[in-house]
Amino acid sequence: MNQPMSKSKTLIVDMQPVGRRIDIEPGKTVLEAAQSAGVGLVSLCGGEGWCESCVIKVAKGEVNSPTYSEDNHLGAEALEDGYRLACQVIPQTDVRIDIPPESLSTPQRLQVEGLDFDIPLAPIVQVADIEVSSPGLEDLRADADRIKDALAERGFGEVHMELPILRDISDVLRANKWSVRIVLREQEVIAILPSGSGIYGISVDIGTTKLAVYLVDLLNGEVVEKVGEMNPQIAYGEDVVSRIGYASQNPGGREALQSALTDALNKKIQEVSKLARIEIDQIVDAVIVGNTAMHHLFAGLPVEQLVFAPYVPAVNAPLDLRASAIGIHLAPGAYIHLLPNIAGYVGADHSAVILSTELWQTDKTVMAIDIGTNTEISLVSKGRLSSCSCASGPAFEGAHISNGMRAAPGAIERVQIIDGEIKVFTIDNEPPVGICGSGILDVVAEMKSANLMDEKGALIEGQLNIRQSEKTHLEFLLAPASTTGHGRDVTVSRKDVNEIQLAKAAIRAGQEILLIKADITPEDIDEVIIAGAFGTYIDVPNAIKVGMFPDIPIDRFHQIGNAAGMGAVQALVSAEHRQLIGDVIKDVDYIELTTYEEFQKEFIQAMYLR
Repeated sequence: MNQPMSKSKTLIVDMQPVGRRIDIEPGKTVLEAAQSAGVGLVSLCGGEGWCESCVIKVAKGEVNSPTYSEDNHLGAEALEDGYRLACQVIPQTDVRIDIPPESLSTPQRLQVEGLDFDIPLAPIVQVADIEVSSPGLEDLRADADRIKDALAERGFGEVHMELPILRDISDVLRANKWSVRIVLREQEVIAILPSGSGIYGISVDIGTTKLAVYLVDLLNGEVVEKVGEMNPQIAYGEDVVSRIGYASQNPGGREALQSALTDALNKKIQEVSKLARIEIDQIVDAVIVGNTAMHHLFAGLPVEQLVFAPYVPAVNAPLDLRASAIGIHLAPGAYIHLLPNIAGYVGADHSAVILSTELWQTDKTVMAIDIGTNTEISLVSKGRLSSCSCASGPAFEGAHISNGMRAAPGAIERVQIIDGEIKVFTIDNEPPVGICGSGILDVVAEMKSANLMDEKGALIEGQLNIRQSEKTHLEFLLAPASTTGHGRDVTVSRKDVNEIQLAKAAIRAGQEILLIKADITPEDIDEVIIAGAFGTYIDVPNAIKVGMFPDIPIDRFHQIGNAAGMGAVQALVSAEHRQLIGDVIKDVDYIELTTYEEFQKEFIQAMYLR
């Protein structure tokens, strides 16, 4: 792997198979190079070297010697073959690195589907087609005044225009021969388009892991296009806490996280615009939701206070931000509306879930669970709406699992153990290369049903495919090397089982606390709504088997897809619904689980597999 030292002041990092090359300053790591190049390299620990998620192979060039962390996590054989941790590798010359599929955040299955809804179309924007007389020696009114006068004649009253519109007003009027479509938001002109132009809005659900983007026709309320993307902030940390740590510990960290997000959104906006064959200037409004940390990072708000008790957000109220002020490319005067947060760890995304499921209107007892890296739960009982947040962690995204990966081709997503035969089902029917969240949940449930482990999650020696690992621990052989796509065994360890126990226990304990506070039992629940990307693909009976959900009739469970995204769409097409959810959230009883002694007891009980 030797080659002459580069004579330039910068070094070239060539990243394959993504085909990206970038110049970096000496002393920078390969992970930093990937982050700068916009390559979605998974970094669960935010580059601290303890998670072994950013494995790469140095194919060419000189780099620093392996670190203690790499010796500990990768081992001598892997290091000899050129495998390293990107966060620990510092190029000494120009280098080429190969990135294994499991270390890339894309391509992956991205959840953008949700339940349809039917609400009156009443967006916050209005349109008016006007014809303006051209100026002459006897009519020296300014272009802006001509538009204001024409709108006044149409009954719109006194309107105003800000600099983004004034910059283009003269050119647009003349290019369209004084016949234009004016788009107003309340009394402000936010876009000037050719007469008869369609107008559109964007709704975005910013998940910790994934982005869901919807392009909506504001003249008929229809979702025209929808696309998904991995949240590029993954390169800075897998979970919310890691990203907050990056933002607070690195100069310009908060700005870097915001830029990563806005750059990705601008690319998706360009993508949906091309798919719909419209101009970006026709996108005149936007609604964006996300958990409180994602909300704050997108808006450029401080996040450091979110990791310290009492976990207070900078703002809970709805926000209206000029899109151009935070670098989002829409119509010149377009605004972005951010739905209200509920608390430090129950954000605008859960407000959108409440909106789309109409929880506040039901007279039944309903529990809504939005499963993700951070799981939010709401319970409606006797007309009272309460919410809490559970730190379920990224295990359901395949993180912290020895052979875990995201929902990409080759990921094991379903498992069955029937009469001693193990059946695995992968995404796109590709040879297995790892296990995604729904797969690892299935494995645990099936292993428990087949008596391969006890109720504490300990593997039982001598049972089907239970064997000693190289580290002398017991492990379960799920897919032998002869059947996999990378020629290595796919196994499940006791530690993997424990990760699922921790995640499901947090979610179940949160449910139990809400039930205790409402003075009801699981049997009193009329409906359980399961939302979120993971919730879409989860096998509910297996989730009940492992104790993630209460053992109540299966017909009470309903999986509804991306409810947060659908709530954002509703807020886009209805100004009334924006106001409505703001009013509803004021009455939500937020429960901070860490302040309840019962939580620890319920958490410990929920750790058992029974």
